[in-house]
Amino acid sequence: MTGLQTYLRFIRDNAPFLATGALLSFLSSFGQTFFISIFGGEIRAEYGLTNGEWGLIYMVGTGASAALMVFAGGLADRFRVRILGIVVVWMLALACLAMAFNPFVVLLPVVIFALRFTGQGMTSHVAVVSMARWFVATRGRALAIAAFGFMLGEAVLPLTMVWLKSFIDWHMLFVGAAAFCVLASAVLYRLLRLERTPQSVAETNQSFGMNGRFWTRSEALRHPLFWIMVPAVMSFSGFGTAFWFHQAHFAEIKGWSHLSLVAVFPLGTLALLFSTLAYGWAIDRFGAVRLLPVYLLPLVLAFVLHWYAPSLGWTALAIILMGLAGGGQATILNACWAELYGTRHIGSIKSVATALMVLGSAIGPGFSGWLIDIGIGFEVQQLGYAALFAFAALVMVVPARRAYATLPTTP
Repeated sequence: MTGLQTYLRFIRDNAPFLATGALLSFLSSFGQTFFISIFGGEIRAEYGLTNGEWGLIYMVGTGASAALMVFAGGLADRFRVRILGIVVVWMLALACLAMAFNPFVVLLPVVIFALRFTGQGMTSHVAVVSMARWFVATRGRALAIAAFGFMLGEAVLPLTMVWLKSFIDWHMLFVGAAAFCVLASAVLYRLLRLERTPQSVAETNQSFGMNGRFWTRSEALRHPLFWIMVPAVMSFSGFGTAFWFHQAHFAEIKGWSHLSLVAVFPLGTLALLFSTLAYGWAIDRFGAVRLLPVYLLPLVLAFVLHWYAPSLGWTALAIILMGLAGGGQATILNACWAELYGTRHIGSIKSVATALMVLGSAIGPGFSGWLIDIGIGFEVQQLGYAALFAFAALVMVVPARRAYATLPTTP
């Protein structure tokens, strides 16, 4: 049987569970920066905000959602996706409605908090934890397929929404997102008719972490490698998010239309598709921990190119490189938590990592917006971010090698 036939059989045999992960990943788009930032110009105009003020509001709302994730993420260890996932999706629908109808700038941080917590936070968290728990030997492939939902959202929604808002009021587009979430919740319920409880999965489909044991969250947080991985967790989410958040401003300072910039985003999604599949296979073949130090490297060149970019073609190349790195972010990091610390407490451990990721995505837009306001050009900032990505990759090389030697088996 060829590799492609094996992949297709894996998808067919596990279709309801894989579709659940992909659908949840897609729905998380409505709380992701790449979606919200599409309406950044309209939001700033409606509430009379500068780039720095809008970035600060976004940072406050996103930071609050990161704090709550530390406590709420552990719910994935206790409740079925059929229950928790659907409740979270309903909450995301309410958050979209709040964005559509909120008339007060003072409530905007609360609305951003709701969108970020339910979308980027809990919806994506439930998708990833379910894949890491339901699949062991094929965890890399499962995470890769689930990431297709996010990729689809990233490829389709920016261009579609920029086009739609030219003749449909942006408030109504958020109403449409809410309606889509409600309809999707019925699909989730149907897909998960046979889902087992997290506790039963832990007993029958578990995998051990380093030194052949299960790690609790407190033990994981005392382990040095967890914190060595933090720059990688936070830098990509922080300053990748900053790029998407200020995309309209970036297009303006480069002298391009917003629509022409978002038109090259699907190239990044194609690269993301390729790298996600490749990393998914590589994780199952070599293990996620061994691949940990390499996936950030394309970002170094990507952000140097964002700084340089005399034409849209150079930025298109940078977007492709961001997509190549994104495949590792979607698969390698998420698989590492299960490989390193086992799956029994994966929801609680991953909730801290998700909180740090969300916190990074809070700091990035706010920090970069503040720099813009004090006169440090957004294009110049890209060089500093490139240096940070290089540092985050290098510090993981030796610790990852040592951690791999303590794993009970090689994948």
